[in-house]
Amino acid sequence: MSVRRTAIVTGGGSGIGRAIVHRLGADGLATAILDRNAEAAEKVAEEARSKGYETEAFGGVDVSDRAQVDDAVQRVRESMGPALVLVNNAGIAEFKKFMNVTDELWDRMLAVNLTGPYYLCQAVVPDMVEAGWGRIVNISSSSAQSGQAFQTHYVASKAGLIGLTKAMALELGPAGITVNSVPPGFVETPLLRSAEERGFLGGSLEDHAARTPVRRPGRPEDIAAATAFLVSDDAEYITGQVLGVNGGRNT
Repeated sequence: MSVRRTAIVTGGGSGIGRAIVHRLGADGLATAILDRNAEAAEKVAEEARSKGYETEAFGGVDVSDRAQVDDAVQRVRESMGPALVLVNNAGIAEFKKFMNVTDELWDRMLAVNLTGPYYLCQAVVPDMVEAGWGRIVNISSSSAQSGQAFQTHYVASKAGLIGLTKAMALELGPAGITVNSVPPGFVETPLLRSAEERGFLGGSLEDHAARTPVRRPGRPEDIAAATAFLVSDDAEYITGQVLGVNGGRNT
């Protein structure tokens, strides 16, 4: 990489987002962590800085609030320079029977998982256009490809994110901006273990791992590795793509 680049990672205070922050830092990018949990964001930033990475935390940001998003992006711009890399990782998930999904639950799911990335993209794309270079990676879900019982509102939001990715890629490609999606599949996180305990997975995580071609669940670092490739110069001819990281469960 010939010049220093700043990456915004939403939801960088835990799980997959944390792994992405560490991987991009190791690859030489300056990383700005946007997370609703300010304490968690700062903890990950401290971890990253202890490794010598240039990282700052911008906590208390709800991505479903455009004013908060615009303010956070401006603070990143002033402190670290324009963000030429954006990883839309922040999201919420829950398991709920379809007939128990209320309007409020539906609206909140889409607000965070789909409208949030839309806000972030609109906030950073002008800087990318000015630079003639940009990378956007939207973290979707393999459930958007296969469906998932008891998660209709979640699946709909993540499928919408894939559609957003494809449409933006066509429009922004001429400006030197690539837009891709990584839909993780069965990544071992506290949320997945909680779903397992409540019986929503249709078996244990180990059962699912045994039916996965690579015979293990995913790790946050697997998603981080795919993301790191897509934001690199090596991936300049890749846009509008859905790079499934799921151990072969979806092809």
